[in-house]
This record gives sequence, C-alpha cells and structure tokens, in this order.
Amino acid sequence: MKKNLLVLLVLNVYSFNGYTQNEKFYVTEIISDKYAYVDVVKTYERIVAKGYKSIVMFKTIGDSYYTNFELDKAAKWYCELFAMTTDLEPKYYQQYAKSLKAIGENDKANEILKRLNQKYENRVDNTSLKLQ
Repeated sequence: MKKNLLVLLVLNVYSFNGYTQNEKFYVTEIISDKYAYVDVVKTYERIVAKGYKSIVMFKTIGDSYYTNFELDKAAKWYCELFAMTTDLEPKYYQQYAKSLKAIGENDKANEILKRLNQKYENRVDNTSLKLQ
C-alpha cells in the first residue's frame, strides 16, 4: 500500500514539471473568467508596451477586440500578429481582413484574403475562402 502511494506521489510530482508558458496564459484567462474581473487584455497590452511580444498575446488581444466589435483596435493587433508570423489558422486571416474592411482599408484586406487563398489553394478541403 505504501509502495503504491509512493509511486503515485512521484508520478504526480513529475506531471507538474510539464507546464509551458502558453498554459500559463490559458490559466490566467480561466481565472479571470471564474473568480474576479481581471482585464487580461489590458494586462497583455502593458506587457507588450514593455517590449515583450508573443503570438499568444497578440491572438488574445486581437480576438478580444474583434468579438467586442472594436475592429480598429483588432486590426492593429492582428497587424502585429501577422508581422510575427503568417503561419496561422484561416480564422485569423478572415478576422484581420474583416477588421481592415471595417476601417476602410479595403486594398489591404483584399491582399490578406489573396494570401489566404494562396496558402490554402492546394488543400483538398478548400471551399472558396472568401470574406463572408
């Protein structure tokens, strides 16, 4: 019995060593949703202002502004995201393009959609990725 308990304790300790920074972002968002109102977006913006940049932070900030219909701010943060990487899900291309169209930058929005279509033109499940 004691041997089994010791083995379980050792395995439990080792399982806590696998956390990465991305999971900490997720935990922060969960805590803010369940316990108290913590403005995660404002916190991330302060961190970015200090010089730290992260794809996860840019996605979170952009998505937050996009879902709150603050499309001018969403476009700004999606621009930062696309400056770091273009290896993103189609959702981010479409949200960035919609944000750009909302602030009147139609040419840039069409360019983003062209990049999306070029990126996924060889995929079998490509079904005319257009701005909806």
